Amino acid sequence: MLTSNQGVYVMYISNLNAEILRNLVLTALGKLKADSVLKNASLVNVYTSEVIEGVSVAIKSGRVAYVGKNVDHLIGSSTKVFDVKGMYITPGFMDAHIHIESSMLTPLRFSEAVLPHGTTSVFIDPHEIANVLGVKGVEFFIKEALEAPIRIFVNVPSCVPATPEDTTGAKLGPKEVEYLLRNPYTIGLAEMMDFHGVLSLREDVVSKILAAHKLGKIIDGHAPGLSNNLLQAYVSTGIYSDHESVRADEVVEKTRLGMYVMLREGSAWRDLAETLKAVAEKGIDTRMLLLASDDRNPYDIVHEGHMDYIVRKTIELGIDPVKAIQMATLNVAMRFKVEKYLGGVAPGKLADIVVLDDLEKVNVKMVFVDGKLLAKNGRSLWHPPENYKAPSYLYGTINIKRKITSEDFKIKAPIEEGIVKAKVIGVIPEEAITKKLIMDVRVVNGYVVSDVERDVLKIAMVERYTGKGRTGLGLVHGFGFKYGALASSIAHDNHNILVVGVNEEDMALAVNKVVEMGGGIVFAAKGEIRAAVKLPVGGIITDKPAEEVAAQLEKLTLETRKAGSKLREPYMTLSILGLIVIPELRITDKGLFDVLDNKFVSLFA
Repeated sequence: MLTSNQGVYVMYISNLNAEILRNLVLTALGKLKADSVLKNASLVNVYTSEVIEGVSVAIKSGRVAYVGKNVDHLIGSSTKVFDVKGMYITPGFMDAHIHIESSMLTPLRFSEAVLPHGTTSVFIDPHEIANVLGVKGVEFFIKEALEAPIRIFVNVPSCVPATPEDTTGAKLGPKEVEYLLRNPYTIGLAEMMDFHGVLSLREDVVSKILAAHKLGKIIDGHAPGLSNNLLQAYVSTGIYSDHESVRADEVVEKTRLGMYVMLREGSAWRDLAETLKAVAEKGIDTRMLLLASDDRNPYDIVHEGHMDYIVRKTIELGIDPVKAIQMATLNVAMRFKVEKYLGGVAPGKLADIVVLDDLEKVNVKMVFVDGKLLAKNGRSLWHPPENYKAPSYLYGTINIKRKITSEDFKIKAPIEEGIVKAKVIGVIPEEAITKKLIMDVRVVNGYVVSDVERDVLKIAMVERYTGKGRTGLGLVHGFGFKYGALASSIAHDNHNILVVGVNEEDMALAVNKVVEMGGGIVFAAKGEIRAAVKLPVGGIITDKPAEEVAAQLEKLTLETRKAGSKLREPYMTLSILGLIVIPELRITDKGLFDVLDNKFVSLFA
């Protein structure tokens, strides 16, 4: 939904010219008829924090021309009239931070999926596709942003790879980052995940931050666990937003330092219940609080929703409905400096509007973008072209020139038989962080074996870019499998292949199937492939519709439940266990990594 090529942000949001300006003025004065009118609703006014009854909205040239009690004089023979009596008009919902790749969909398929849920703008960090394909991956997302029905604001990935220790398919150094920042279709520098690089003033990190400042673009943050002088040092560089808070005291500390805090409610990690305590228990004002999904898989989008779900959850947790809507509209627009065009329903604003039939349940009935009705009653009225397919250069990105075998997953122990203490990745359900556990693990014939009774399983990362398939090994607690193995080429942020399993044979089978498919997620058990989700675009997404992918994920989740897992979505949990910018313990293709100590560590304690 990009419409101009002038200015830093204008291309996303403004096609204002002399003719449109004239049309808006004359319509507001009653001298021109509106293109469309929404009649007799209750307006959620995010500017004054009130709900005003009996309001109608007139739209002209894709913008709001008039908001008032009576718009009959603006209705002509060609005006489309939507009678929304008894309903609520709100601004279009905005996701403050998301990686579209987590939806497992291309940007166009993602747009099609989220439109019925009231989402009209998203602020994205395409660092997943960038880790696989570099600049050309980001440029593919920019291209699809130009064609999308919603507003996709592209931030330039700042950390590709996430840290120097990651093995990826591409790198974005200061030169590539500045090149992309100079692209008029990018809005800022995406989450600066390498906080160690910021705090140590590493030259390449400083260069990227200064490039964003020089070009007048925003800088998004990533500050998990940072506090006191470390947090203040991080913020002092001009990084004024963060989405990694998991506790109320983190939200309080960050907002007091002038940071916009994005409260995350994603698929694998759901933080709202804790972070909203900053409002309920600490009394923090909501002006600096934004709503974001960070990662939202297609099953959850189809069955729960997107921004409508997050706003609804916020209300259920005790936040006033108008405040909750502000957190998904005006507050987001303010943070990204687009409030001149978006974030509210008022004269001159772009007509991105959601109609609800229940304010507290956030039941979306209609969605308008640029004044056009694009979704109604839970169905998108917009679809990609019938022959839509991602470009061929995005396929064939998995490069492993050998067959993975059970031998790749054997862990040699320091003893021949018995029990040995080892460092184990402790999964915390629905949270991004992990715990560094020290546990007793079993050794048989000189090798560590899984212990299903104590829920200690093997985990590995198989490198997929150089052809060698280098494999790092570890142990994990929290998946609950009694049998089988789960493998995925979605492995934030390097997107090598992650696999967790009870036995080495099923682990090898699952990984080889992922390679054969060109990317995806596989559950294997007892020598058979039980479920598979094919993701051949960059090995992490697909150009198929969301409903099709959701059905495959449902089958895969069912198989993991049969195998004993109680995790809501084990594949989402698995996908972040290689992310070495979030504490505490992670797996890489080189072995275990301690995030807090910022170093590789031995498996055995």
